[in-house]
Amino acid sequence: MSRFESRTTPIAGLHELVRKPLADSRGFLERMYCADDLKPLLGERQIVQVNRTLTRLQGTIRGLHFQHPPHAETKLISCLRGEVFDVAVDLRAGSPTFLQWHGTVLSQSNQTSLVIPEGFAHGFQTLSADCEMLYVHTAAYEPTSEGALQAQDPCLAILWPLPVADMSERDQNHPMLDAHYIGITL
Repeated sequence: MSRFESRTTPIAGLHELVRKPLADSRGFLERMYCADDLKPLLGERQIVQVNRTLTRLQGTIRGLHFQHPPHAETKLISCLRGEVFDVAVDLRAGSPTFLQWHGTVLSQSNQTSLVIPEGFAHGFQTLSADCEMLYVHTAAYEPTSEGALQAQDPCLAILWPLPVADMSERDQNHPMLDAHYIGITL
C-alpha cells in the first residue's frame, strides 16, 4: 500500500503529492520519501541531496531557482512547519505550458509536497512565520549550473498571496525575462 497520493496539475510533469500518515493517540508516522512508491514520478533518478531551510518572517519570498543541464534536478518539496505558497514555473523549451506557473499551499497540516521535475524554476512565499522546508534533490547543487528568475517578474505574473515582506538581495537581483528567453533544453 502506497503512503502517497499523486495529484496531477495543469502543467505536465508537475505533481502534488499527498502523504498518508498513520496516526493514533500517540501521534503519527509519516513517510516523506519511498523510492518504490515514487518511482512513477522519479523514474530511475536517485536522491543525492537533502536540504532543510528555515524562513523566519511571514511574507518572505525565496526563489525562483533552478539548475541548468547537465545538473538539472527533480525536487520533492515539503513544508515541515508553518505554511507556504509554493510555486513552480515551466522553463522547458518547446513545452505547451512554457513560462506558466502553478502554485499550491504546502503546510505541516495538509501533508502535501510538490514534485518539481527538471526544467522548472522553484520558489515560495511564507504564509506564516518560522517556516521549515525540506528539499529532496536528484542532483547535487552545482554553482556553475545555477539559474534563477526574478520572482516578481511581470512576464510571469505570479500572484503571490501576501505583500513581499523580505527577499534576499541575491533574489532581488535575479534577471527579468525578455522576449529572447528560450527556456531550458533538457
